[in-house]
Amino acid sequence: NPAPAPGFSNANRTPGNQVSYGYTQQAPGTYQGVADVGSYGFQAQAMNPVPPGFAVPPIQNQPIAKEGTIWMPVPPPFPNCPPGLEYLTQIDQILIHQQIELLEILTGFETKNKYEIKNTLGQRVYFAEEDTDCCTRNCCGPSRPFTLRITDNLGHEVITLQRPLRCSSCCFPCCLQELEVQAPPGTPVGYIVQNWHPCLPKFTIQDEKRMDILKIAGPCVVCSCCEDVNFEVKSVDETCAVGRISKQWTGFLKEAVTDADNFGITFPMDLDVKMKAVMIGACFLIDFMFFEHAADKKQRAGVWQ
Repeated sequence: NPAPAPGFSNANRTPGNQVSYGYTQQAPGTYQGVADVGSYGFQAQAMNPVPPGFAVPPIQNQPIAKEGTIWMPVPPPFPNCPPGLEYLTQIDQILIHQQIELLEILTGFETKNKYEIKNTLGQRVYFAEEDTDCCTRNCCGPSRPFTLRITDNLGHEVITLQRPLRCSSCCFPCCLQELEVQAPPGTPVGYIVQNWHPCLPKFTIQDEKRMDILKIAGPCVVCSCCEDVNFEVKSVDETCAVGRISKQWTGFLKEAVTDADNFGITFPMDLDVKMKAVMIGACFLIDFMFFEHAADKKQRAGVWQ
């Protein structure tokens, strides 16, 4: 009989029987920002005992390991869902981890931002990479326009985020920040629009027809010293909480040395997948506006110019 896979118990193993492969798992660093949000994940199907001498059938829908990374299993097709967004139908929490760039730490030279988008089991759902040139990154800093490409485990681009060059100061309410979300690339599914406010960061989530769907409101002081910074996602009339975008505190050393950030996003399981994709875009816009540092390591983006 083959030995059980790492992490599985062989207490119930008997001669001639295959160990069952059903399991649940909780990844370290699970987002804790919202009460009553339970963990969820992938449950493998148990295998029936196989008589000796017969081939063991493959386990279906297992996570895919690629270059040492565990990817979320590919979900089945979902009706009226843009290709590649099927993953979002099965989750109500997302973790976004920005990768640390050694060159940027050592030289202060701004490199392309790269992010891992994971579920709460630590399985990678998407990978995001900024598409900008060197001059734009180092001259415009956090206010730079960018195209951010989000790919799935097959390398297919499933979401494209486009941010034009805009002003983000409250002194110029006619030219505030905006980000367009496309899924698939070339097909807009929503927008994030900054709303003018003298002291609060506020945004509106719109659908592809520019109709207001949700609101986002941040704290008066966007500071992440020793605690998470929460941006509440609310209904259009701002009376009902829908979800949350949280910048997670990563510790004194990491916060001081690098601008690589961790974010957590929660939303209802039954929320339209297009709006889930737009909320992911809102998280990236918030990162650039409030938590991406300029070359002198001083925050210069957002409403606090």
